[in-house]
Amino acid sequence: MGVEHCDNVLMLLGLSLEMSPKQREVVTPLVMRGFRDLCAEANTSVNGGQTVLNPWMIVGGVASYVAKKEEFIEPTGGEDGDVLVLTKPLGTQPAVNAHQWLGTNAYEKIADVVTPEETVCAYKMAMHSMSRLNKTAARLMCLHNAHGATDVTGFGILGHANNLAEAQTNEVDLVIHSLPVIAKTPAVNERFNFKLTDGFSAETSGGLMIMMRRTDAIAFCSAIEDIDGVPAWIIGDVVKGSRTARLSDDVKVIEVQTPQVD
Repeated sequence: MGVEHCDNVLMLLGLSLEMSPKQREVVTPLVMRGFRDLCAEANTSVNGGQTVLNPWMIVGGVASYVAKKEEFIEPTGGEDGDVLVLTKPLGTQPAVNAHQWLGTNAYEKIADVVTPEETVCAYKMAMHSMSRLNKTAARLMCLHNAHGATDVTGFGILGHANNLAEAQTNEVDLVIHSLPVIAKTPAVNERFNFKLTDGFSAETSGGLMIMMRRTDAIAFCSAIEDIDGVPAWIIGDVVKGSRTARLSDDVKVIEVQTPQVD
């Protein structure tokens, strides 16, 4: 981890069978342009890939870089006394689903706890988070002496924390005491259990969870907010243990307001 460069990207594109030929003709170039724009932001380019027909629209990619061993940080060096830093808020899954439900029967189940305006705001925060690269975080974790990291994506934060804990050289546990989440997603989670507050809600294009000393973590959080305009949070501790991860008994769910897409 901590690699901020990318030599090559392959685009994997699935065109929806439910779209008409005209819809595919309009939508496909826009999706490809957005993908290429983010690659350009990452100072890389698309040099191939694969396109298939699929029940729904999908886009993704495979990025590759050849690095020397000293250019990246092994995810195995957590130490007793380290803290855990999270670089993006949780809750993309409930935020996007709630927005998709607007105007449907499903939305009626959450209409008394979240307004349409709040739903749109949460969706825009999720869109901003998912479209933001982890490049700054990768660079800063090297500058601030990180001891290891993981992305936070499909397994949820606790799932990835468990994987990270199992990989540690030292006999330590990862204890998460805070869950920063997109505002209003806990209310959605209460009606449709995405396991957000249990730590298992899947994230799309999630952030990094990084192990580092507290003094380094404070400097890291300040630097990433200065550069990206978005906060990072100290969310847990690395303690002596048996290479497991858990939420603390008094874990705090913190609803946060982050930038939104225009």
